[in-house]
Amino acid sequence: MPNQDESGAPVRLQGKYAAIVVCWLLGNGCLFSWNSMLTIEDYYAYLFPKYHPSRVLTLVYQPFALGTLAILAYNEAKINTRWRNLFGYTLFFISTLLVLVLDLATSGRGGFGTYIGICVISAAFGVADANVQGGMVGDLSFMLPELIQVDFSVADLFWFKFSSLFLAGLAASGALTSALRLITKAAFQNSKDGLRKGAILFFAISSIFELLLRRDQRPVSSDLAAGGICTKPGETNHNPNDLERLSNKELLFQNIDYALDMFLIYALTLSIFPGFLSEDTGSHSLGGWYSLVLIAMYNVWDLIGRYVPLVKCIKLESRRGLMIAILLRSLFIPAFYFTAKYGDQGWMIMLTSFLGVSHGYLTVCVLTSAPRGYKGPEQNALGNILVLFLLGGLFAGVTLDWLWLIGKGW
Repeated sequence: MPNQDESGAPVRLQGKYAAIVVCWLLGNGCLFSWNSMLTIEDYYAYLFPKYHPSRVLTLVYQPFALGTLAILAYNEAKINTRWRNLFGYTLFFISTLLVLVLDLATSGRGGFGTYIGICVISAAFGVADANVQGGMVGDLSFMLPELIQVDFSVADLFWFKFSSLFLAGLAASGALTSALRLITKAAFQNSKDGLRKGAILFFAISSIFELLLRRDQRPVSSDLAAGGICTKPGETNHNPNDLERLSNKELLFQNIDYALDMFLIYALTLSIFPGFLSEDTGSHSLGGWYSLVLIAMYNVWDLIGRYVPLVKCIKLESRRGLMIAILLRSLFIPAFYFTAKYGDQGWMIMLTSFLGVSHGYLTVCVLTSAPRGYKGPEQNALGNILVLFLLGGLFAGVTLDWLWLIGKGW
């Protein structure tokens, strides 16, 4: 039975675990398509050996994601977030399907024309990501305080819970696509043209997953209501005081450290992953499996890192502490350089795991700490601003990643 207030009116509904699953799946689907393209790098490296696909595809993706999100963040108050999310998930499905169609249409021949087509699809992934990731982070932070209609401490608890699960779902997409790629590669390892057959199966499964997710994507308000959050009868969804909100500029100035945190986290990570891990770590006993194992280890530990802050006693909440921890991650640059030059594959796998767990942990700490204490509309706007800086960090990272090629013929 639902919980009731003093008047007997139900204020909570059954279905909390359904909402948890929905938030996790929506996060998973947000990056499943793009992680599929990153995880298939061994196939694209075979098709396009001269074009550095692991670096170029990421570099193409980022400007479209960043530009689209900048426009959406500026106009966030005028945009229907439900339709924004639906459009993003639909575009994810169409783009993922086109990857499969393009490979089948060209019979896996590769070539410059095919490569341009893959780049166009990569750009579409960027547009879809900007719609979904910013929309979901903002929508989760907006809906909870508005629907609960209680003090901010309770609202913050629910925001932390559901947004953490959504962010964990983002990381889970990387772990799942890595596992799927390893399975499909192993299944056809000894057959003729096995690399392409495994890739086709991988693309097909990814397309089906995005189709199912697009069909199941519902308004976030409905999902949260299923999780036990609703307004009391007779209350409106909007408090008149909520209409008086801080401007985007004021929100940015008050949270500039959090914004820089997001930028630095992703700039550092993307300067190493996936380009450096795919092309610059040398050859070892794992052979063609080496880069896939490194990417898989990063994704798995990124996922683990995003669950760690759920344990409140080890969640880093100090603004100064977060900045110090994020700045210390710059030590990964010399560590990866010397490990690639002098270390064996065991040390590289361990270092990649540390990169992943620190990335996931700090991302969740920042995104769940920053919106606390703000009104619903302000949290929505701040969520979009933080994701905008996140994508700015991604773009800076994939650009800096090319510096690893200095002295190697580029």
